[in-house]
Amino acid sequence: MNDNGNMDLIIKRGTVATGSGAAVIDVGIEDGRIVQLGGTMTGSQQIDAEGMFVLPGGVDPHVHLTPPRTGPGENSWADDFEIGTRAALAGGVTTVGNMSFPRKGEQMGEGLRRDIEDGRMNSLTDFFHHPVLLDPDEDALKELPELAVEGHPSVKIFLSFKRFDRNVDSFLKAMRVAAEVGSVVLLHCEDAALMGCCGELVRDAGLTSHRHYPETRPVVAERIATERAIGFCEISGAATYIVHLSSQAALDVCRAGRARGLPLYVETRPIYLHLDRARFEEPDGAKYAGAPPLREEHDQEALWAGVVDGAVSTVATDHAPWTLEQKLDPALGPAELRQGMAELETSLPMLWSLGVARKRISVNRFVEVTSTNPAKLFGMYPQKGCIAPGSDADLLVLDPNETRTIDGSKMHSAAGYSPYDGWEITGWPKFTVARGEVVAEGSTVDASPGRARLVPRQLFERP
Repeated sequence: MNDNGNMDLIIKRGTVATGSGAAVIDVGIEDGRIVQLGGTMTGSQQIDAEGMFVLPGGVDPHVHLTPPRTGPGENSWADDFEIGTRAALAGGVTTVGNMSFPRKGEQMGEGLRRDIEDGRMNSLTDFFHHPVLLDPDEDALKELPELAVEGHPSVKIFLSFKRFDRNVDSFLKAMRVAAEVGSVVLLHCEDAALMGCCGELVRDAGLTSHRHYPETRPVVAERIATERAIGFCEISGAATYIVHLSSQAALDVCRAGRARGLPLYVETRPIYLHLDRARFEEPDGAKYAGAPPLREEHDQEALWAGVVDGAVSTVATDHAPWTLEQKLDPALGPAELRQGMAELETSLPMLWSLGVARKRISVNRFVEVTSTNPAKLFGMYPQKGCIAPGSDADLLVLDPNETRTIDGSKMHSAAGYSPYDGWEITGWPKFTVARGEVVAEGSTVDASPGRARLVPRQLFERP
């Protein structure tokens, strides 16, 4: 405690919710950690959370805040570590997992070290990285155990890149290595050959409108790639995390794999829960382009069901925004639309408003998919994703009665728009606390670049 016997911060009278329960109880914080739940305590600073929910800070395991392998003159995403994590704090997210791309000629570790330094210098939230495996040569396979031991027990692989099929034997070997060393394999499941063929069919038919974007990346490309991914999981034994799953067909395949006891976990994105393919019929529908594309209403319903019953493990943003001008570039055909959008500031409020407030999911399930599950899967629990003595004091004080109309032009992302502009959403962060610091009040963020830490991670253990 402080010299005067006070804790640094007390959050009083809020409903403290975890993945397993909820109770009105005070939370005592000292030196960046939770030190007491309930009982008598005094604090130098207090937050009155009566009528509000106190939740573990969001853990978003899938963001893009460092550029991929871009060359001279190539565009990259609008947000960097500082901008993106400022949006995250305004939205109640206190830890992010960034995709770390090596540049041409680099090994994974080289790109990772550069991105770690970027995070330490510029991030406002605690962070971790997923090294991206692009070239599964012998050097890369030797790196995987080293990276896992150093505290980076995850690796991202794209089945959507043509290089995957050219090197499928080596990628499968990489998954075997990952299984041996306790590393989680993140897989982007869209089949490159099928998408290439579909893109050609659309071009050959003379279809140039953004409305035809979903036809260039159809459900079958996702389903086939997901089936392959599950086969790789079954043979290699690697803990496999399917990123941004979008369709009922792909989810059904995952359900079957999980029923066989495979270490298989599913992530979906907010856009697949809240938007559907009809959005591409709008004149500026190109702004909704993501990979995979938006699907049909029945896919939405299937994903909501998966969130409820546990088939979907996490809801993560894949935050990779472009400006509206970049998204609506008239030079881009339907197969070339820029994929990605800003969601870090809206992800938790929208899941609360359209999920918890409408009684589609429980408060406890909300906590699981937005914080506890990703913390467990990626080796950070109970430091993150938990409200317990000894855990980091990463907390979201959410006002379930506050209603705002989304206006992306006034939010923190440099994208300047939101795919949900004009939506009226109820349930927003009143305070965001990161390692004991009140870093945001409402949408106002009071935090400086460089306050963040690289989160130490443990090897994968099946939850």
